[in-house]
Amino acid sequence: MINFNQAHLTGKELEYIAQTAVENHKLCGNGEFTKKCQHFFETRYGFKKCLLTTSGTDALEMCAMLCNIQPGDEVIIPSYTFVSTALAFVREGAKIVFADSMQRNPNLDAESLESLITPRTKVIVPVHYAGIACDMDKIMAIAEKHNLLVVEDAAHSLDSYYQSPITNHQSPLGSIGHLAAFSFHETKNITAGGEGGLLVINDEQFIHRAEILWEKGTNRAEFFRGAVNKYGWVDKGSSFLPAEINAAFLWAQLENVDDIQAKRIQIWNRYYEAMKPLAEKGYFTMPDVPEYATNNGHMFYMVFENLEKRTAFMNYLKEQGIGAVFHYLSLHKSEYFKDKHDGRELPQSDRYTDCLVRLPLFYDLTDEDQTYIIDKIKAYYGV
Repeated sequence: MINFNQAHLTGKELEYIAQTAVENHKLCGNGEFTKKCQHFFETRYGFKKCLLTTSGTDALEMCAMLCNIQPGDEVIIPSYTFVSTALAFVREGAKIVFADSMQRNPNLDAESLESLITPRTKVIVPVHYAGIACDMDKIMAIAEKHNLLVVEDAAHSLDSYYQSPITNHQSPLGSIGHLAAFSFHETKNITAGGEGGLLVINDEQFIHRAEILWEKGTNRAEFFRGAVNKYGWVDKGSSFLPAEINAAFLWAQLENVDDIQAKRIQIWNRYYEAMKPLAEKGYFTMPDVPEYATNNGHMFYMVFENLEKRTAFMNYLKEQGIGAVFHYLSLHKSEYFKDKHDGRELPQSDRYTDCLVRLPLFYDLTDEDQTYIIDKIKAYYGV
């Protein structure tokens, strides 16, 4: 069986874990490896302030807390996303307003965004699906016009960029909104040992409070910097800080990020070139990368005409020992939220729910296995 995903090990993970546990006697977090990882993101991508978290979900929950959501405040997110995107804001009492996806790809449709804004709107949460940028010029302009905060859900988006057609400036995803959240779950390009995340703060007004929330509502971080002579409970917060072992694992991955990215993009490109003739015949559509976006090799997906065709295709691949999978289910139709939705149809979100399938893509996918996958797909279509 060719699995859909397999976490890659660089070979240094256990060495660094042993270093933090045996040599440094530091396990609880915010040690040498936490600082090295945070510094890496701040220097490589120009993020103003970074804080490692135990998961991408926790990073999103910190974003929601920093936005100071009050009960009844409205937050706009795409319906086609993981539940964490919505849940972080629901926990703070927000009313979720779901946006539809674009026809060309699953990202939030910025063209219809302004029609969703009301006097209660407080935050827009664009999700960069598959590491492909949303139309951030348009989203940021709308946010500025209505005095809204923007939180980038960049869970898929390590090492991916937005090329502004207006300024021609290339910005890393996660650096454009006021806040951003990344995930280092084992299904992502790099992992912190199975789970992990990163809060990115691009607006200075949030930095001080973010450190307090991160340290369980205390000013402990200031204490260790010598800024205060004692620390105590000063705000709400939680145990968002990951163990130093996770940071050590992540550091081993970050040291090899260029190699990991190059290999994943190579695999993605090979799929694209092999599938292109079939897509041109109308069997399915392939990932769309707008001119303002780059591709970070996170995910290769295909979109079929309907649920029946996708189901038949996936059943065939399963019979061939290929672990292809679908992805999100529209949140506005979820068991939890369907009675809270305003009744608007979101046809593109539902289309991706029914018609999108993801092919295996991971660093250690061999050329032979990828050839096998491609050949079986061609055989399915009689090529």
